[in-house]
Amino acid sequence: MDATQLNSFLDFSGQTAIVTGGTRGIGRAIAEGLAAGGAGVVVASRKEDACAETQAHLESMGAKALGLAVNMGDVDGANQLIATTVDRFGGIDILINNAANALAAPVGQQSEATWQKSFDVNLRGPALLIQSAVPYLEASDNASVVNVISVGAFQFARGVSMYAAMKAALLSVTRSFAGELAGQGIRVNALAPGPVDTDMTRNLGEGAPEAMGKGTLLGRPAQPDEMVGPALFLAGRASSYVTGQVVVADGGMHPH
Repeated sequence: MDATQLNSFLDFSGQTAIVTGGTRGIGRAIAEGLAAGGAGVVVASRKEDACAETQAHLESMGAKALGLAVNMGDVDGANQLIATTVDRFGGIDILINNAANALAAPVGQQSEATWQKSFDVNLRGPALLIQSAVPYLEASDNASVVNVISVGAFQFARGVSMYAAMKAALLSVTRSFAGELAGQGIRVNALAPGPVDTDMTRNLGEGAPEAMGKGTLLGRPAQPDEMVGPALFLAGRASSYVTGQVVVADGGMHPH
């Protein structure tokens, strides 16, 4: 190991990354990290204006970037996102499945429609996006998929059982896909954040991030930038011998 090798762990020059849910919160922070490392970055989210703003922001950092308005619960959205990325950048090296919805419905207030919406975005969308990306990931010498799940997948998740269930299922998909795709040179791992101060957690109620943060050993919620290091570790060459695993970044909320 020397300085050149060490520095290569965070060098994403010449690589193309897709970050779903990449216009705010954890996804935007990860997109910024990849851009700072030299990657071309495609961010996807539902809102066209947010995609345009994020693209401009990443370009201001000196990165090649593209923002695409895609609903990850739409089956056709996955193919559209992959095709547009390949057309613009020529290939795909890294896929960060971060898009999610945290539908909060306690037992007794859940419906077929809310379960379907959670399934479409939190589980089916990421799985089909990986599938669509496989032919292009195979051609990369650093093919890496990172599925952003949640520490809620391992805990009692009162009020957000649908979300936690889908994240637990996405961990299972991560491990199964890692087994299937290893022979094609594609690594698949998961990142499980604990409470992070984002719009999503704030939408759970006033003071929600702070309240959840008190349940961690560090006594506070994370900031989105604190997820960048774990995500880039899994995305890059620093984790070249890691696949089918989950990195828990939860401030000591849940022992593993």
